[in-house]
Amino acid sequence: MPEPRFLVVRLGSLGDIVHTFPAVAALRDSFPHAEIVWVTHPRWKELVESSQLATDIWETETRSYHSLREVIRRIRKRNFTAAIDYQGLWKSAALPFFGGVSRRIGFSSQTIREFGVPVLYTDRVRCAQAHIVDQNGELSRRAGARNGVAPIALAVPSIQEVFVLQLLRGFAIEQYVVLSPAGGWRSKCWPPERYGALCQKIRGALGLRCVVNYGPGEEDLVRCPQSGQR
Repeated sequence: MPEPRFLVVRLGSLGDIVHTFPAVAALRDSFPHAEIVWVTHPRWKELVESSQLATDIWETETRSYHSLREVIRRIRKRNFTAAIDYQGLWKSAALPFFGGVSRRIGFSSQTIREFGVPVLYTDRVRCAQAHIVDQNGELSRRAGARNGVAPIALAVPSIQEVFVLQLLRGFAIEQYVVLSPAGGWRSKCWPPERYGALCQKIRGALGLRCVVNYGPGEEDLVRCPQSGQR
């Protein structure tokens, strides 16, 4: 019996992709030689690559007609056993639908956020679990995985690992906790002073330093309100 071919659709964002990794890992664990093609936004390609779960990663920009047409064309050329839409939006569900995948697995109307999306699925999973990681796992089970979720480990390129280790040694940091205050929705972000209090508690209770991770345009989320310093 030939190994299955799975089309995994999870376009973004960072946290949501991380929440999808255990479910895709369950697919890989159950079908170690299966082809798993992951469709995602170009911004998250390296993140998906770090999981080492997909045999191939296809990028698409949903705001570009040319990009969407191209990825749908690629989907049509492959004879996928099933497509699993872990995102549950019109833009994600439409890709395997217009790509002609005969079996399309997604969330039922009781779980999905956007009204009407399940009409594009052949298998609509009504989730019994509360956490999104476990809900994603229910989709993997429907696709044939033995378990809903499985452990994962992210691979970091050695050159980047060496750079980070050198940087940490420069600050005499050995054991630490990484905090990422920013997010796609500012309304979901904790105030900077709360992170400051958390760092103090971690230092006092566990003796660990805190390393704050942030990117361009996120400086205000890590700046101390009293001093203006980071």
